[in-house]
Amino acid sequence: MENNMTRGGEFLLKETPAKNVFTPEDFSEEQLMMKEAVVDFSNREIWPQKPRLEKKDYDLTLEIMRKIGDLGFLGVSVPEAYGGLGMSFVSTMLVCEYISGSSGSISTAFGAHTGIGTMPIVLYGTEEQKKKYVPKLATGEWFGSYCLTEPGAGSDANSGKTKAVLSEDGSHYKITGQKMWISNAGFANLFIVFARIEDDKNITGFIVENDPANGITLGEEEDKLGIHSSSTRQVFFNETQVPVENMLSERGNGFKIAMNALNVGRIKLAAACLDAQKRIVTEAIKYANERIQFKTPISQFGAIKEKMAKMATDSYVGESACYRAAKDIEDRIQLRVDQGNTHQEAELKGVEEYVIECSILKVAVSEDCQNTSDEGIQVLGGMGFSAETPMESAWRDARISRIYEGTNEINRMLCVGMLIKKAMKGHIDLLQPAMSVAEELMGIPSFDTPDFSAPLAQEKHIIKNLKKVFLMIAGAGVKKYGDQLEQHQQLLMCVADIMIEVYMAESCVLRTEKNIDRMGAESQAHQIAMTQLYLFDAVELISKRGKEAIISSSEGDEQKMMLMGLKRYTKYSEFPNIVALRNQVAEKIAEENQYCF
Repeated sequence: MENNMTRGGEFLLKETPAKNVFTPEDFSEEQLMMKEAVVDFSNREIWPQKPRLEKKDYDLTLEIMRKIGDLGFLGVSVPEAYGGLGMSFVSTMLVCEYISGSSGSISTAFGAHTGIGTMPIVLYGTEEQKKKYVPKLATGEWFGSYCLTEPGAGSDANSGKTKAVLSEDGSHYKITGQKMWISNAGFANLFIVFARIEDDKNITGFIVENDPANGITLGEEEDKLGIHSSSTRQVFFNETQVPVENMLSERGNGFKIAMNALNVGRIKLAAACLDAQKRIVTEAIKYANERIQFKTPISQFGAIKEKMAKMATDSYVGESACYRAAKDIEDRIQLRVDQGNTHQEAELKGVEEYVIECSILKVAVSEDCQNTSDEGIQVLGGMGFSAETPMESAWRDARISRIYEGTNEINRMLCVGMLIKKAMKGHIDLLQPAMSVAEELMGIPSFDTPDFSAPLAQEKHIIKNLKKVFLMIAGAGVKKYGDQLEQHQQLLMCVADIMIEVYMAESCVLRTEKNIDRMGAESQAHQIAMTQLYLFDAVELISKRGKEAIISSSEGDEQKMMLMGLKRYTKYSEFPNIVALRNQVAEKIAEENQYCF
């Protein structure tokens, strides 16, 4: 099993065979039934309630969350021993995707409860803590919330001022401080709270039951741009007494808990954006097919086709990348279990291995979702701007996903930082491949045209070259700045964008290639078109960001050499006809009257 497995970040250094990636076409019978049940629930209980959910109906959110709990969906990732369904990582992604697509408010409530509200106890709690709290959280008898952010501690999460002082008799801690932007605060029975003991370098995690008589008060509901029926409040602790046995993990381990909870949160957040995107595509094409202008449905106009093709392509690519990473995590967890790790260790190490991919997905899919919702409004024109259609709420709800679970800027820098850290630890060999690319640049390029007759052969060749662009620029950056590289944030952002596009484009190529191998190229005609469309845009973006990085961090002969390398590695032998590909994809969606891939 180990031999097939690519370690986190290693996609940049190796070729992944298509047969080794997991795709949505690989869902098991059980997973498809689960998907059907969740879609049915969303269509029945959430989608029709959108008008109420836009009007700050917090009671409705709680009511829907209880129903989700009754169906067992709040416990999908909780082991059976603690009242959950104990499902695989891919299955938990699937439930998260389809519960989340109808409403950002429900998506936030569900994500905050099942992810950062429950998982810290599952993954770090003692046996007693898990037995006491997790079954209540898994069924929805209780709801959880996560208190990390403070007025002065956002991206710098470890700088929180909330204090935990041990009582004189040593039986409990008194917690005092202020937390803000706390999702589910209005109906939470339990808080995961991070506080500092004495002058510890790192914060510590605590499980705190919500009892107003114990020095806990809530601020008013925040007035927000989107996610209107998601409860978001400040939480104030004033000498709140917490028994010492409610410390989560050990003293000073809070920062690690917070970061690991966010890693899982990031990939789940990406999943939560997927069905939302597909629903936007469906609503947009339904409208475009019905809207007649100049005696023609607007879906037949080229300007609308361009938008529809882009929206569908981004949805297809995001889905391809999310489930590829989810299965990698699932396999790594299984490997750890086989090696004798506990469920807790296996799950933690499995996700930790793919922190780079989790950050990539969080950034890419949240931004694609925002763009898709923006174009959704544009397709509907004036109607899109009206609160009577679901587009404007989708646009507002999408906006938060670029901020929470770590801003996209922080996550971009994390991608590169974690890769370099892995290389320093010897987990992956970054140096050798980077040196090989540097040597290749010094040599005479081959002018032979490879054989591109097989489907996607040219695309695979280009992906291989895009990885060289990354290695060339990242290698030069590390060589020049060493451990000071993280201070050059604009360079890091360029490098991160290259890395992100490589992962997303490759995931899409591999999914389509795998499905060509088993179903034939004809059946994948539209998927091939979307793959070629995405890669074309990725190459353009990588050329732009690569050029920016090179001219800002090098000069003279080195700069000339790298610019020549960039040109060589972003070259097409034969360009695809972009307009024809867009038309092909858009016409298929119009014909089906929905997102159909």
